[in-house]
Formats: sequence, C-alpha cells, structure tokens
Amino acid sequence: MVHLSADEKSAINAVWSKVNIENDGHDALTRLLVVFPWTQRYFSSFGNLSNVAAISGNAKVRAHGKKVLSAVDESIHHLDDIKNFLSVLSTKHAEELHVDPENFKRLADVLVIVLAGKLGAAFTPQVQAAWEKFSAGLVAALSHGYF
Repeated sequence: MVHLSADEKSAINAVWSKVNIENDGHDALTRLLVVFPWTQRYFSSFGNLSNVAAISGNAKVRAHGKKVLSAVDESIHHLDDIKNFLSVLSTKHAEELHVDPENFKRLADVLVIVLAGKLGAAFTPQVQAAWEKFSAGLVAALSHGYF
C-alpha cells in the first residue's frame, strides 16, 4: 500500500472537504459510463444508458455515484488502513459482481478530472500528486480481492 505523508493527507482532506458526494459522484459515474461505454455492462439493471442525456438523467446512476463516493469518503477516514477497510468491498466486486479491476483505475482517473474541473487552479500539481497517490492506494485496495 502507499504511504501518505502528513502534507499529502492534508491535501486529500482539503480537496475532499469541497466535494459534494451526490453531485460529484453522479458526475464521475456519468463520465465513466460515457467515456468508457463498455463499463455499462455492469449496470444493466439501471435501464436506459444509450446516450449522454439518458445516463446523466438516470436516477440509478446518480444513486450509485453517491454510493461510490460515500465509499471513497469512508476510505479517506481510513487512510492508514485502506486495504483492510475496503477488503469486503473488494471481495464483493471480485467474487459477486465480477467487475474488471481495470475499471477501478478508470473511475479513479475520471474522479481526478471531475475534481480538477471543480477546483480549477486550486487543484495544483502538488494537490493532484497527493490525490493520484491516494487513488493508487484506493485502486490497489479494491483490486486486492482479485489476487
């Protein structure tokens, strides 16, 4: 797992304090489903995901985006033990949902884009570096159940 310095933890928490879990989760999941349309196969129960308008207006996409960012929120409260904290969620995605673990990286990448768009100039290279490091730990923890 990654080791985060006190400054990196501070940067992560500062960014996260500006996040709207419901809206930003919706934006991130919408972006994932639009940019990587093959990920839609994991959400067949969500109904119409045929175009950007259908995806962005889908209540189940909004709810799941909130659920995803709620898990990220909880992970931020467990920065020193993300792997253990996410072990049950990792196992569920591996054994029950059969989600390709590459999609965790894709979601982490689109979340960085959402955060950068939201924060603008405040999303400095140093802040992004801390967030990327945290994201790598998050992705590794979620992928752990596959190996």
